[in-house]
Amino acid sequence: MERPRMGRQASANAVAALPIVNGVGPSYLWLPHGSGGAMIGFLIAQFPAVGEAAWRDRMARGQVVDGAGARLAPDSVVRSGTRIWYYRELEAETAIPYQEQVLFQDEHLVVADKPHFLPMAPAGRFLRETLLVRLKLRLGIDDLVPIHRLDRETAGVVLFSSNVASRGAYQSLFQKRRVSKAYEALAAPLENLAWPHVHRSLMVEGTPFFRMREVAGAPNSETSIQMAGMQGELALYRLQPHTGRKHQLRVHMASLGAPIANDAFYPDAQPCRGDDFTRPLQLLARSIAFTDPLSGKEREFFSERRLVYSE
Repeated sequence: MERPRMGRQASANAVAALPIVNGVGPSYLWLPHGSGGAMIGFLIAQFPAVGEAAWRDRMARGQVVDGAGARLAPDSVVRSGTRIWYYRELEAETAIPYQEQVLFQDEHLVVADKPHFLPMAPAGRFLRETLLVRLKLRLGIDDLVPIHRLDRETAGVVLFSSNVASRGAYQSLFQKRRVSKAYEALAAPLENLAWPHVHRSLMVEGTPFFRMREVAGAPNSETSIQMAGMQGELALYRLQPHTGRKHQLRVHMASLGAPIANDAFYPDAQPCRGDDFTRPLQLLARSIAFTDPLSGKEREFFSERRLVYSE
């Protein structure tokens, strides 16, 4: 499996020297200062899991180029401080057996309903089985960019920009916290709390690297929590995050003593479940609302999915 050390997927602000192919854009790598020698040796050192034969094959197919789009060969000189472009390739990729839905589309926005387990964008062991690539292929929009993100484990409403000219206006809504997001979660019932309960904490990176944790200090995260009823032995909660920290809702619920059902990260990291799709995290991005920066109209979009828990 290919795991780049320094490569990055092309972003909306990066002018790619390779085109998008079948919904997949190129990745790029800045060559560090002080580097030199032949390109093949450099790439093997940076991506040891790929191997020399694979890099030679990609170069022969013109899939490794410099910033101007000129093809690079195995003996091309590594020029420090410049950028190269290439396509990631995976020998095998797990098919995600759930389908996204398009809830809305106009000349500026695409609103999708993401299923559990589907990653937002290419990373790690996922490339084509991601919401971004699926939507690019389905809608024929190469310049589609997510305006915000959901964890792979979380389902629900997510917004994409399909128009470069208006993209900044919609992105600024999230930067200025002018978007109202509501989530639903299933977890153990909490007793002796007044509803709605507001949970605030200082969240920092934890251990292992993919987890977050709470520490003493001035809060940088805030969630409003409302118990909305019962589904069997679990309570249905409505969660409104007022900040957007990584794993915020999962950390806050676990901190209160009611970790979200099927959470493999909190309160304790569980062994990797691999491609087990039988226990989806019971967290759903139910709705998103905002004042449209172009028309001034109030807009709200709702997920059509439902949380269903079974042991």
